[in-house]
Amino acid sequence: MTTPIVDFIKEYEKKKPLRLHTPGHKGKGFYGIAKYDITECFGADELFCPDGIIAESEKNASLVFGCPTYYSAEGSSLCVRAMIYLISRITGGKPVIAAARNVHKSFLYGAALCGAEIIWLPPHENDTYVSCTVTANDVSRVLSKNKNVKAVFITTPDYLGKTTDLSEISGVCKKYGAILAVDGAHGAYLHFTDPDPYEYADIYCTSAHKTLPALTGAAYLHVRYQIQEESVRAALSAFASTSPSYLILASLDRLNPYLSNHKKRLSGFIPQVEKAKNALSSRGFVPYGDEPMKITLDMNKYGYTGYETEKYLVEKNVYPEYRDKRFITFMISKETGADGLDALCSALFSLPKKTEIQKENVKFRTPGRAMSVRDAFFSQKETLPTEKCGGRILSDMNVCCPPAVCPVVCGEIITEDVIPFLIGLGIEKLSVVR
Repeated sequence: MTTPIVDFIKEYEKKKPLRLHTPGHKGKGFYGIAKYDITECFGADELFCPDGIIAESEKNASLVFGCPTYYSAEGSSLCVRAMIYLISRITGGKPVIAAARNVHKSFLYGAALCGAEIIWLPPHENDTYVSCTVTANDVSRVLSKNKNVKAVFITTPDYLGKTTDLSEISGVCKKYGAILAVDGAHGAYLHFTDPDPYEYADIYCTSAHKTLPALTGAAYLHVRYQIQEESVRAALSAFASTSPSYLILASLDRLNPYLSNHKKRLSGFIPQVEKAKNALSSRGFVPYGDEPMKITLDMNKYGYTGYETEKYLVEKNVYPEYRDKRFITFMISKETGADGLDALCSALFSLPKKTEIQKENVKFRTPGRAMSVRDAFFSQKETLPTEKCGGRILSDMNVCCPPAVCPVVCGEIITEDVIPFLIGLGIEKLSVVR
């Protein structure tokens, strides 16, 4: 399979051209990579209206993934906002979207900017604000009661590694004429497992940089819904920079031939990840979730918080993806290798087991809504210490990444019982409606 973007950049650099275009480094200095960092110069094509090397590369990606695939140099966050925009264009006006609570904050920004109304799918008993269970029955109940819902938005896998079976949910969506949109940012590699879990989604995104060997910011928007290519590109360009990184695009381009053999690679490596999980279980660690290439541990069961575990591991030069009061998460890819898995297990095995930390008997309740996400987001606002925000209405997404999931959403009332929860997450200040 060809790599047109990579080939163009290499040939361009060989010419040692007089660069009278951006970027300002002119191909000199900066760690030796600047010479490969180009812009939309002659022959380099343009990401959102391509007819040359980018168009050819995206066609290659579409063959790899089995559906029209578009590049993002700004991660899945761009793709999520574009999906909301597309739903708005497909359904007309301001759509009503049913979603699980553990959406990435880019979904909320997209909803605010497009004026989408959100109906939250019902929570389950053991859900956390980061990890939610979604069933076909949940979706069916919401769609049957709300005929104006035009789309269902699901995150799978979620940040902790729990996956959602989309097959039956897809059937429910088709029954009620709703678009099934999926944030699969953490699951790009799942395309190369059997079965492909995303074959049931109408539109979805995956982040190549999270679980495939691409540069940070490399992502895909995949579209199975019958919609014109121009509309998809318009949706992406509405939220994206007009100066995408060609280093990121080149990494996506280089992935296409690499991925042609990725199913075989994963078939040999996933059993090694499972073996590591089993070894951790045998030593008293409690895995969470069912995603094959992510290792999440409930460290409270082992006597620690995720924060304590992270500090311990970093001293051993092991850096996890995510941690909180209960969990710690490790993002595994084929590039981790058997040596990496062994090093992780060795570091964890040296951590002495302690008495289990009993979970606080406090159930997080979804706050009541006072305003729409859009109205709250665009309201006059002020920033206050979190402990002084009881009874106020949240106006902005005051969470960082990871996990970039909002316990309280714009337009919801910040109740007194949720304040300790927010403070426990390290959220010291909140933007509230003035």
